[in-house]
Amino acid sequence: MALQAGIVGLPNVGKSTLFNALSNAKAQAANFPFCTIEPNVGVITVPDERLIELEKLVKPNKVVPTTVEIVDIAGLVKGASKGEGLGNQFLGNIRSTDAIIHVLRCFDDDNVIHVDGSVNPVRDKEIIDIELQLKDLESVEKKISRSEKQARTGGDKEALRGLEILQTLKAHFEQGKNARAFEVTPEDKAKHIDDLFLLTIKPVIYVCNVDEKSVVSGNKHTDALKEAVKQEKAEILFVSAAIESEIAVMESYDDRQMFLEDLGLHESGAARLIKSTYRILNLATYFTAGVQEVRAWTITKGMLAPQAAGVIHTDFEKGFIRAEVIKYTDFVKLGSEAACRDAGKLAVQGKDYIVEDGDIMHFRFNV
Repeated sequence: MALQAGIVGLPNVGKSTLFNALSNAKAQAANFPFCTIEPNVGVITVPDERLIELEKLVKPNKVVPTTVEIVDIAGLVKGASKGEGLGNQFLGNIRSTDAIIHVLRCFDDDNVIHVDGSVNPVRDKEIIDIELQLKDLESVEKKISRSEKQARTGGDKEALRGLEILQTLKAHFEQGKNARAFEVTPEDKAKHIDDLFLLTIKPVIYVCNVDEKSVVSGNKHTDALKEAVKQEKAEILFVSAAIESEIAVMESYDDRQMFLEDLGLHESGAARLIKSTYRILNLATYFTAGVQEVRAWTITKGMLAPQAAGVIHTDFEKGFIRAEVIKYTDFVKLGSEAACRDAGKLAVQGKDYIVEDGDIMHFRFNV
C-alpha cells in the first residue's frame, strides 16, 4: 500500500534539510522562506532487521523492503488559510497525505534566521495548528449550511444527528482544538465527518529539530513542547537534521552504527521516524520469502488474509483460496520453509485469518 507522509513546518526550521537527509530526492535547502515551491517527493526504505535474517536463510536473488513516500511541502506563514504566502498550495498538498510530520525548530543559532524573530516551538506549532483549524472550520461550516435545510425541514433523524455533530465540531475548532482530539464514535465519524477530509484529523508526529548535544535527552525548547502537546494523540521525536545529513553520506553500515553509538543513539532519526509513522497509522508488515525474492509488504493491523493478499495484486484477493503461514520466529529457529513444514509449523489459514506482524505468507488463489 502506498504510504505517504507530509513534512510540514514554518520556514527555516530545518524541514528541507531533514527531507534531504531522509530521502534520495534533493530539495533546495536555503536560509530563506519558500525555497521549496513544489512538493518534493522522496522514498525512504523502511528499516527492518528481519529482512536481513531472512536473506541469510533463504539466499534469494533479491530483497525488496517496503517504502514510505515523504513529501516536502512548501513553508507556511500566518494567514495561509486565507491564501497568504503559499498557503493554498500548502493546504492542498497536505490534504493528500496519510500522516503529518511536523518539524519544529528546537535549537538556538544566531546564524539561522527565524521567520518570527525568535525560537519558540510552542508558538510555531500553534501558528500551523490555527491555519489548519481555520481551513477545517471552513469545511465544517459549508457542510452545516448544506445540512441545515435537510435536517430541519425533512425531519430526518440521521440528518439531525449529523447536524448536531457538525455543530459540536464547529465549537471544538472555535476553541482552538484539532479534530484528532474530537470525541466521536467510529460510526458517527464515518457517517458525518470522514467526507470532509479534515486536515487536523490526520495523525501527527512532532519532530523536534535539535542540536547534537540535545538529540538524546532534549532541551528547554523540547520540554516546553512536550508540556504543550501532552493531551494530544501524537508522538514526539528528537532528531538532529545536521546529524541525519552526516549519516546520509556514509557508505558503510558499520561506520553509521559507530557514529550513532558515539552519540548515545541506537538507530538513526530516519529509522525512528518511520517506526513512529507505522505506530500512529496502525501498520504492520508481513513477508513473502522464496529463492527469487524476499519481500516486505505493508498492511493495516487487523487485515484479513484476502485483503493482505490484495496488497500484492487484486487478483490474489479476488481468487483467494487459502494462505500458508509461518511465524517469523519459527522460520528463523528452524531455518527453512521445508523444516517448518516438517515440524508442523506451517499453518493453512482461510479467509477469516487475521494477518499478524512478521507472518511469512504464501497465497493460493484461482482467478
